[in-house]
This record gives sequence, C-alpha cells and structure tokens, in this order.
Amino acid sequence: MESRSVYKSAGQSEDTTGISRRVSQITVSAIKQMPLLASKVPGCVSLGQGIPSHNTPEFIREAVIEALRSDASIGKYSLQPGIPKLKELIARDLMRTRKIDFIDPETELFVSCGGMEALAAGIATIVDRGDEVILTSPTYSSHIEQILFAEGEPKFVPLQESDGWSLNPDAIRKAITKKTKALIICSPLNPTGVVFSEAQLREIAAIVLEHNLFVVVDETYDFLVYDDVPYFSLLSIPEIKDRIIAACSFSKRYCMTGWRVGYMYASERMIKQVLKVHDAFAICAPTISQFAAAAALSGTNGKDGPGDESVRQLVDSMTRRRNLVCSRLDRLPEMFSYVKPEGGYYVFPKYSMGNISSMDFALKILHEAKVITVPGNAFGPTGEGHIRLSFGAEESELNEAFDRIDRWLA
Repeated sequence: MESRSVYKSAGQSEDTTGISRRVSQITVSAIKQMPLLASKVPGCVSLGQGIPSHNTPEFIREAVIEALRSDASIGKYSLQPGIPKLKELIARDLMRTRKIDFIDPETELFVSCGGMEALAAGIATIVDRGDEVILTSPTYSSHIEQILFAEGEPKFVPLQESDGWSLNPDAIRKAITKKTKALIICSPLNPTGVVFSEAQLREIAAIVLEHNLFVVVDETYDFLVYDDVPYFSLLSIPEIKDRIIAACSFSKRYCMTGWRVGYMYASERMIKQVLKVHDAFAICAPTISQFAAAAALSGTNGKDGPGDESVRQLVDSMTRRRNLVCSRLDRLPEMFSYVKPEGGYYVFPKYSMGNISSMDFALKILHEAKVITVPGNAFGPTGEGHIRLSFGAEESELNEAFDRIDRWLA
C-alpha cells in the first residue's frame, strides 16, 4: 500500500528497529500530521483537522461545574462500561433517533474514549491476522490504520465521484472473498460528505446477512445533514443487530472534541468481548466527560431542550459555512472540481495541477500559501488527486484561507 505518511513525504525518517510489525506498518493520520507540520510554519490558517469552532454549549459546561462542586465521584474511575445513568440516556436517545424498539443499556452499550476508541476496540475484537475488511474509497483515514493495527487487510471499493460519490452495493458484493470478515460504513462520510441512501444501506444489510459478515458503523456525523437529505441508519434494521458494531460520538454533535467521550452499540455477546480491549487500553472513559455527556443528553428530547437548540444552531452555522466554501471553490473552476457535501463538515475537491501527488500538493499549499489542508491519498487510493478541506472554522478564517489560496494561484 502506498505510504500515507505526510512526514515521509516531507522528508522525515523514523527508526522502527525492534518495533512490532503492527505498529511499524501504521502511521499517524495525515489529519493530525498536517497541523503538527504547520506548527513549524508561522501564521498558518487551517482548513485541516475537523474541529468545530463553537464552544461546548454552556448548559453542559455549567452542569459539569456544578458536579465538580457537589459530586466527589466525578474525579474517580467510573464503572468500566460507563456510568449507568449515561448509558440509560444513550439508550433512550438511540431508540428515539434510530427507531429501535428496545436497547438494554446494561448489556448492549459501553462508553468509550471518543468514537475512535469504540471503532478501534471493535475492529480489534473481530479482525484476525489476514482477515479482509472492505472499505469504501475514499474512507476515513483512521479506519485504515485500525484495520492494519489488528493485522487485517483493508480492501477498497471505489465510490463513483461522477455520480456524487455514490455507493455501489454490487461492487461491494464482488469484492467479497473467503477471507472477508467485515465491512465499514461511515455515513455521512468523512471526507466526501456523501450521505448513503436507505436503499443502498438496505442492500448492504442484505450482503451482511448473505455472507455472514460484521458491519462496523461509524455515525459520528449522523446529526449533520443538509438540504433535507434523508438520513437512514443501519441500526434501524433489526435483522442485522447481531452483526453490527456501531461507534457514535459526542465530539461533533455537542462540540465536545476535547472531552473524548463516545460509545458503542452492539449485541450483548459483542460488548462482553470488546470490554476486554477497553479494559486493557483505557479502563473507563474519563468520568468528568461522562458527566458532560449525560448533561448533553439530559438536555436533548428531540424537540425543545437546550441540547436540541444547540444542535440546530450548529447545523445552521455549518450550512452557512458549507455554502461559503462551495462558493469560494466555484470561483476557482480551473483548479478545483468538487461534489457538494450532503453532510458532515468536509468537502473533497479534485485539483488540476499537473502530475503532483496529493501529499506534495498539500505540502505546497502549506509552505507557499500557509493554509493547512489534508492530502487525499490518506483516505484511500481513490483519494489521490484530491485534498480534504474542513469548514469547521469561523467564516472569517475560511475566507482568509481562500484569499491566500487565490493569491497563491495568481
């Protein structure tokens, strides 16, 4: 597999003598490498890492402040699978948003250190050395590293950019071999912003049942969909409940990226096994962050709670920022073509600048325009020739980044 390391493209080397194959074959995601490189370039503006500029909502912060004053347990370990009250709130929220008849919060959920830990722990639990895991291409870059760390083999099925990054279930079916263990589905998809349709996802569910596969579901951006595009979740299909490992997050929905709290939803059998990994690597999610997550869900009823209002404001803000970034890209048609994102806060334009790799293109923009982007090949083979742009930043910062790109191209 072609190197996904920006550090290597930038000329840095590493000594892997004595390092395990599991670790030496993976890389820190380009999403994190680019800001680290940029920290040595004074005065950069960022279209890179996916961090919403908004503060964690005040009602969540105030609840945590009160708990710090009054509840001594906030500074101690929680139960290993998570605080029971939080798990009950998660079950209630999932049943409402995914139209699931019943979730047992005690046995079918665990609270993780962000959605990332839920993903990594789930993949490590089901993937053995040599197992194939089917990914869309493009895909979220860390999915690739998590599979490799588990000593599995990523197998990429290209999305059709000319058809709005559409998913072709028949192509996935053709990619299945005797070694295939699982699929990973992320919708809305980071980095393209495509939202897979109910028809496509029901086809995926049929494939999972037909071939007795697991499906790892990454629903980090489930709340962030634009233009009234219908959102459908594989969790809403009861027939595949025993085959699902779902990772969800508070990071983006409630602007809590730094709190590092998420959760997994899966069958009781699967949760019991994944908790072995969770215990070995994390013990429990940060208790203070679990208090914050409980406050977030306590204020969310699907109608008029402070959590509902904060999410509505976030979606409105991101809609404006998406439209701003798309309008700026529209002014550069000779350099960029793109598919307008339906969800999330990324756009994945294709660039036209001769025969230059996405790694070199991103580094060129960094050093010459002082704008942070993420190279497309970090997201799988189909990502080559693209860069990922995040529109999580303030509108003034987005405009400044594009002003710099305009001057650079001129």
